Order: sequence, then C-alpha cells, then structure tokens
Amino acid sequence: MTYTLAAVVAVALACGFDLVAARTRLLGRRAFWTAYGIVLGFQLAVNGVLTGLHIVRYDAHRIIGPRIVYAPVEDLLFGFAMVLTTLSIWVLLGRRAVSPPTGVAPARTAERR
Repeated sequence: MTYTLAAVVAVALACGFDLVAARTRLLGRRAFWTAYGIVLGFQLAVNGVLTGLHIVRYDAHRIIGPRIVYAPVEDLLFGFAMVLTTLSIWVLLGRRAVSPPTGVAPARTAERR
C-alpha cells in the first residue's frame, strides 16, 4: 500500500467515525475548523523541520510528490485524520460523562470526615 492510499483511507475512516459512529458532526462546526487551523500551523512547522533536516525521509515512489514546507501532502491528510479522530473521541466521551443514562443517579463522591 502506498503512503498516499493509506492517508486517504485514514481520512475516510476518520470522517466516517465522526459522522456515523460517534455522531459528533465536528466537520460541520466552525470551532473544529478553527482548532484544526491552529494544529495545522504547528504540524507544518514540525514537519518542515523534520523533513527539511532529513530526519524523516519518504520513499519517492510511495508518495504523489507535492510537498508543503518540505513535507509530503500525505502528512497533512494523516494529521487531519488524527486530529478529527482524537477530537471526535473527546467530544463523545465528554457527552457520556455529562449525560448519564435515564433513571441512573449520578455517582456520589466520598465525603471527607
């Protein structure tokens, strides 16, 4: 499997998880795109350093070729998938913590004596 194909599959799985499995619908939220823009800036800086200094190298036959700040565009796809999946899980778990099932009393914390 090429790096490009793996990156495209990762994005498809992350989008499917957000929209179908977790139902967080982050892709439709302005807050997600703002957060992703911030993360993207740092990702480009770090990827630029790592690939520009040849700490990380890519097989030219496994990527499509275009690079942004020395890093192949596929890295942006993987970064997007990682951020979307992480935030979807965060929102999903946050929802579960805030909304206990109907008919179940919230757990009480032990009182200090």
